[in-house]
Amino acid sequence: MKHLLLSAVAIITVCSSDLGRAAEVTLIAPGGIRAAVEQMIPDFERATGHKGKATFGSGGGTKERVIMGEPFDVPVVQLPLELVIASGHVVAASETPLATVSVGVAVRTGAPKPDISTADAVKRLLLGSKAIAYPNAASGAAAGVSFNETLEKLGITEVMKPKIKVAQGGRGAMELLAKGEVDIGLTFISEIITEPGVEVVGPLPRIISTPTALVGFVSAHSKEPEAAKALVRYLSSPEAAAVYKERGMQPGR
Repeated sequence: MKHLLLSAVAIITVCSSDLGRAAEVTLIAPGGIRAAVEQMIPDFERATGHKGKATFGSGGGTKERVIMGEPFDVPVVQLPLELVIASGHVVAASETPLATVSVGVAVRTGAPKPDISTADAVKRLLLGSKAIAYPNAASGAAAGVSFNETLEKLGITEVMKPKIKVAQGGRGAMELLAKGEVDIGLTFISEIITEPGVEVVGPLPRIISTPTALVGFVSAHSKEPEAAKALVRYLSSPEAAAVYKERGMQPGR
């Protein structure tokens, strides 16, 4: 009997230790949330003892990798979610709104900030510009896809084509702006505020630009599901909300 009791205690001890052990949690997310996630991972690690490892890409590219079943514990994807959920590679019940991010207008540091308060004001600004830069929609950049839709809504897609310089990501667009190769840059606000030599003018009006919502999931194939749940909880916590605001995003959906 004593031997059985000791064996039971040993099993309970091992199980408890396994549940409480530190784990490495992998995350994949679009570049629009990169600055916020990179700021939060060290705090998550200190709070939980787990390690966070993040991979970033374009909005479309990230979603495609999740749909194809690449092995990340926590996928963060943009709406719509139907194909992501239908893929079976995420736990549908774990869907957690994290933040939304708007496409914004940027100018070089110190340049006058134009009026972008209305759709007509934005249209005048774009038509009067010498050149503009924004992320390449063809590569899956969500900000680029969104801004192409804005041009369509304004009815100026064709007339703007000679003025457009597509860039590799938001950082690339801001680099072109900072170098003076264009006079207006556009990408997610969260990608503008991290770059030197440029300033945010503000978000595009909602009537011509819908903010992009980002949602976190636990992967259906996670090898560390409890740690993955902990990371999703942290990314949707009040502490995270403060970071999102600091990084030019809005918490929740």
